[in-house]
Amino acid sequence: MNKMYVTVTGMNHRYGTDFLEKGDLLKLVKEPDNEYDHEAIRVEAEGLGKVGYVANSWRTVIGESYSAGRLYDKIAETAYAKVKYILDGSVLCEVLPEDDLDETMEDEFPDEISF
Repeated sequence: MNKMYVTVTGMNHRYGTDFLEKGDLLKLVKEPDNEYDHEAIRVEAEGLGKVGYVANSWRTVIGESYSAGRLYDKIAETAYAKVKYILDGSVLCEVLPEDDLDETMEDEFPDEISF
């Protein structure tokens, strides 16, 4: 499977990007009931909850990264992405294949934490 990258946007409306480091794990959560975009994918950080969204516009998608619409049918209800680059107001992440998820990654987002 080819690597998939996504741009996370809207971070300056919440916590910014200062808390992130390259290699951090973020959770991607489909939001089919989103009133503005039925292909919306929310991005969460452990301990903070929602930090942004996967970009879904040609104006906000960086390079060849996938838009939320392109990614939507390629992931389960939730997926994980690893931070690759932190840019001004945006973050570029690599979507991790489900096969690569191990118990260590699941521990970063335990079920009892409410986002």
